[in-house]
Amino acid sequence: MQKGEQLVRVGQDTRLNYRVLDMRTPANQGIFRIQCQVENLFRLFLLSEGFVGIHTPKLIAGASEGGSAVFKLEYKGQPACLAQSPQLHKQMAICGNFGRVFEVGPVFRAEDSFTHRHLCEFTGLDVEMEIKEHYFEVIDIVDRVFVSIFDGLNETCKKELDAVRAQYPFEPLKDAGVEVDPLGDLSTETERKLGQLVREKYDTDFYILHRYPLAVRPFYTMPCYGDPNYSNSFDVFIRGEEIISGAQRVHVPEFLITRAEACGIDVKTISTYVDAFRYGAPPHGGFGVGLERVVMLFCGLNNIRKTSLFPRDPQRLTP
Repeated sequence: MQKGEQLVRVGQDTRLNYRVLDMRTPANQGIFRIQCQVENLFRLFLLSEGFVGIHTPKLIAGASEGGSAVFKLEYKGQPACLAQSPQLHKQMAICGNFGRVFEVGPVFRAEDSFTHRHLCEFTGLDVEMEIKEHYFEVIDIVDRVFVSIFDGLNETCKKELDAVRAQYPFEPLKDAGVEVDPLGDLSTETERKLGQLVREKYDTDFYILHRYPLAVRPFYTMPCYGDPNYSNSFDVFIRGEEIISGAQRVHVPEFLITRAEACGIDVKTISTYVDAFRYGAPPHGGFGVGLERVVMLFCGLNNIRKTSLFPRDPQRLTP
């Protein structure tokens, strides 16, 4: 290329329409090789900590997260839906005495989110584990697994990171007044502002918030013992954007029914899930994260479609 010569700019939709050609670029080769390593490092760390890999069904009878963002379908004459997460079944595995489990698998969300960070189908990295004394034990695993992943990527993916950085320059990940409703969720704007403040004060792009308002968490989230307006839950952020949601779960069946009804869920559709707790269940908690979002934020990319090989969003079903 001659000095001063301009390259042709190709829009993202065009790139995705011709994805087979687009993935041949050095940057895309780097992105998806990094993605492979994230999954590999996730598995290796959890196996070393005594976790067992499981596989749960993606065709289920009722919504696993509540709300309306679910793909509904007919299954041999009865209503069904695609799993919004492996949440219910990974908890049932804990009831089955596995102690610590993880899963890597597809997740489906029917929400019409036309944003840079949402997909209708993505790869979920999910964890569930017994709690011995406090739900901070789950947060400790979150912290250590992702520090392990980030260190591993910096050590083993230097070539790939350089290829990505050559096309999409980004700074390496480092280990303001906005009004906030104390009982509400964080908006994208608030998340970013908080990320700026945390980086300015603590010089890190990776941080964890806990004790979220109960009203903005799923029905199976355990309320705080001291204040039921809040919950034993947490979110993890990279570069000012949320990537992980986690919490201690309700493990008492009667309370699960109360919480499900309060969230507008038909208890009949989750009866086998609730019944699993009737045989005895230990206190437990876990978390889930989208693989594509981890790679997007680690590499400082501006759109999650760059980290999905063949993305599925509200407007895209091909190629």
